[in-house]
Amino acid sequence: MNLEPYLPVILFILIGAAVGVVPQVLGFLLGPQRPDKAKNSPYECGFEAFEDARMKFDVRYYLVAILFILFDLEIAFLFPWAVSLREIGASGFWAMMVFLAILVVGFAYEWKKGALDWE
Repeated sequence: MNLEPYLPVILFILIGAAVGVVPQVLGFLLGPQRPDKAKNSPYECGFEAFEDARMKFDVRYYLVAILFILFDLEIAFLFPWAVSLREIGASGFWAMMVFLAILVVGFAYEWKKGALDWE
């Protein structure tokens, strides 16, 4: 069984894993270990992590996060479309224009409703 064709794939996986793991290990081993109250406090979640489960919290953070993921994933469809635009022709172009029009209408609706405002 000849495994030579798989060598680039194996190298890609190994280099990708090394790029992801080595900086984290170096940062953990060589970085300063000086925790304080500010560093150990919760961040970006809008509320303390270990309080009463029935407490009220602001859902605007989650709304903005979900909208970001939604629009980010929709925009990700533009990359393969742009690469294959010559092959898909005019019908693919107009299909993407309809998709982008729906995306813009959704964005304008969210903007008008104030879902993107952070007070």
